Amino acid sequence: MLQALRKFARIFSRDENQLALELVQQHRPANSEELHRELRRLGLGDGYRVRLTSNRTVVVSYGRGELRIHQSFLDAPEEVWRAIIVFVKGRTRAARKDAKRTILEFPIARPAPARHRKPESTHPEDLAFAERLAEAHARYNAAHFDGKLKTVPIRISRRMKSRLGHYSAATPDGHPAEIVISRRHYRRHGLDETLHTLLHEMVHQWQDESGQVIDHGREFRRKARAVGV
Repeated sequence: MLQALRKFARIFSRDENQLALELVQQHRPANSEELHRELRRLGLGDGYRVRLTSNRTVVVSYGRGELRIHQSFLDAPEEVWRAIIVFVKGRTRAARKDAKRTILEFPIARPAPARHRKPESTHPEDLAFAERLAEAHARYNAAHFDGKLKTVPIRISRRMKSRLGHYSAATPDGHPAEIVISRRHYRRHGLDETLHTLLHEMVHQWQDESGQVIDHGREFRRKARAVGV
């Protein structure tokens, strides 16, 4: 009888522990405050507040004491949260690059593009100018980046009105990196200013391919001065 009670106690204890483990695994943060609490527990520290976003291009970014994270990461496993911390606080480029890879491999929920807004492509009349910018990209790459930047598509946008240009990083769902230049910018300000904008966006490309945050912070300004932007 005593042996049977001991066996029952062992089974009950094991089931109780398993139940407790399952309850812990099922709990997921529901908002930015709870995600911030989890990240602090894993080593983020007190230097950042957390804001959830739905940005479809940059899923994790930080600056000025704010860590911006795509809302899909509420459901990420702990190893991805740890990668976010390394991406923010990592001391070596290699560590940050590995962390970035882990972050980008996590599938995020992306809304389908609006049906009335098809992805823009370069107008046939602007193809020659896009090719000219691609040749300039190759020259600048060799002269200022030791030829290490990847060859990316250069697209001319007739929709872009408020910005001169833009660099978009590759996305986990298969959209490649690209540089977009405003046609309006070229027509208003001329070739020299457009090439200046191209070089500016190439510095953002350098940030992306170096495992850095795409921003206009200290590293951007340092590199921009070095290449003459």
